[in-house]
Amino acid sequence: MAKEVVDSMAMKRALTRMTYEIIEKNKGIEDLVIIGIKTRGIYLAKRIAQRLQQLEGATVPVGELDISLYRDDRHDAANTNEPIVNSAKLGFDITEKQVILIDDVLFTGRTIRAALDALMDQGRPKKINLAVLVDRGHRELPIRADFVGKNIPTSLDEQISVEVEEIDEKDSIKIEKI
Repeated sequence: MAKEVVDSMAMKRALTRMTYEIIEKNKGIEDLVIIGIKTRGIYLAKRIAQRLQQLEGATVPVGELDISLYRDDRHDAANTNEPIVNSAKLGFDITEKQVILIDDVLFTGRTIRAALDALMDQGRPKKINLAVLVDRGHRELPIRADFVGKNIPTSLDEQISVEVEEIDEKDSIKIEKI
């Protein structure tokens, strides 16, 4: 049974705080672009961009990265447990831009590593910062988020699920034993 650990209002506050931190760390939004990792990272990216627009009065471009992970519970010859980058829908050049890469949950770091590789194929940004709604720990790679909505320590037999209004008809973060 999943237990809700963050409700809609707490999620909204976390995203707002992250938005202020992004503005502060980047000294405004000049040369800033936001890229969300599919699926829920895209919706979080759009929300942060909308909040930046409200606060700073300027539009920040939002792009999408589609990175599919092989599932860890499949053990066939084609599965190498490495992320596959399917496509990037950026619609803008990231060269010399300050990129904010956004995902819903940071776990092992493998998705982020794949996303960084995909971004470098798109251009050479001036800087890349990582923003995640949830950092649950258990890193396998030396990757750290610059902006974190919530730190939710978990055990390896637990799972974090993020629900967003655009897909799941409500905003919440749940934790459950697997």
